[in-house]
Amino acid sequence: MKKQVSIARQGFTLVELLVVIAIIGILVGLLLPAVQAAREAARRMQCQNNLKQIGLALHNYESANKKFPSRRGGTVGTNDAARRSGNFRRVSGFVPLLAYIEQSPLYNRIQSGETDANGAIPPGGPAGWYPGSGPAYYPWTVSIPAYQCPSDNPIANASHGTNCYAFSMGDWAGATANPNRFNDNGLNDRGPFGGFTVRKGFSAMSDGTSNTIGLSERVYQGNVRRASTGADEVRKFVAMDQAAVLTNPGACLATALGQYYVPGIQVKARFGLLWTDGQAERVAFNTILGPNKPSCVIDANVNADSIGGVLNASSYHTGGVNAVYMDGSVHFISDNVDTGNTSVGPFQSGKSPYGVWGALGSASGGEASTTIE
Repeated sequence: MKKQVSIARQGFTLVELLVVIAIIGILVGLLLPAVQAAREAARRMQCQNNLKQIGLALHNYESANKKFPSRRGGTVGTNDAARRSGNFRRVSGFVPLLAYIEQSPLYNRIQSGETDANGAIPPGGPAGWYPGSGPAYYPWTVSIPAYQCPSDNPIANASHGTNCYAFSMGDWAGATANPNRFNDNGLNDRGPFGGFTVRKGFSAMSDGTSNTIGLSERVYQGNVRRASTGADEVRKFVAMDQAAVLTNPGACLATALGQYYVPGIQVKARFGLLWTDGQAERVAFNTILGPNKPSCVIDANVNADSIGGVLNASSYHTGGVNAVYMDGSVHFISDNVDTGNTSVGPFQSGKSPYGVWGALGSASGGEASTTIE
């Protein structure tokens, strides 16, 4: 009688392998959005923690100095070509806050002055945009972790550190003449900070610190100027030479189609490149059109020196931006926040015409409670 021999099958058939691969692909497809959402939630939480730290720093600074830092200020300098003799009253408010966000060694180095191969740099440091020429100034090259949103991830260069957060100018779009242009020393905007000679404290916030925004986010793009390609995102760029927005801020909305600027419009990106430079386009925003809306300046200035316009908060977080109020609390502001009547030109006193968003920007507009939960 013949003996039956059983031969065990080795491995999988091609069909079985394909089925397994398909199942794995489906599982990955189902899980990947959840993983990405979890990572973004963690980044958003870190961003909120950074703003909370800055809010506490503002309180500690005010307690020690009885005023908040101005958005731009510092020492005068002698107008030397290299801009090393002083900071020309243009270093940003991020610099004096260093001592209150666990960056005292860097702050002390700035305040002590130093000497390099080109000579002395006085206490307070050189211009915030230095070096125009000469070697890099080390404190200006550092990107401060507390000033970085992990969802944005700007890339610093060898000469300058970057920032992802911006000081509120309130519901104020600047002017064509002194003293209320964006970057004047005597700027008395509607926000909580003002210019070099108009420093404010808690007493200037009659609307209440829980109803006044201090800082929010803006998206970094890099040092760019060009005619819009039609693929330039409104949250990253600023449309140039839009004079109408000074009396009708809503006119800026016409520069965009959805989330992109209209092709051919001249746009620039200057935010986030220099956390040390106090110019509005570098470190500020206003509360007029709402988060992640197009931004516009009223002139054709190609640098970060435009004198007025709308500079909107923006972020990579879905649906809005984080903001720290002047009481130190952090809130998420929706892209759909009420902005009232944006066809009305800004004015210096009274209730904001720009709805909840404008009211949150004005420190003493006389509006009712506007806290967003």
